[in-house]
Amino acid sequence: MIASERFERAAVLGVAVAEETRRLLRLHLGAAGAGDDGTVLVDVPYPDAAVVAALLDVAAECFGERGGSVEETRQAALETLLQLAGLDSESTLNSGVPAPR
Repeated sequence: MIASERFERAAVLGVAVAEETRRLLRLHLGAAGAGDDGTVLVDVPYPDAAVVAALLDVAAECFGERGGSVEETRQAALETLLQLAGLDSESTLNSGVPAPR
């Protein structure tokens, strides 16, 4: 496999991980409102929570995200993943959902 094929496959995997993370969060978003600072709290129950945590850990490792705690590292990875998922304006996951800040 040549390098360009490896990068293409990695890019496709990255977008798939971003979209799956976004899908799971949207599934559990419910009627959560944004706080004064724009923060939205989403309660993701088990077993989806385990999937989201694993996706965020993989993304943090991939993006080289670091934080003072595991949760801060996952938050940084989540922000990057949502930015990546937001690049696809034709995604069906964008319907009716405002773009992440």
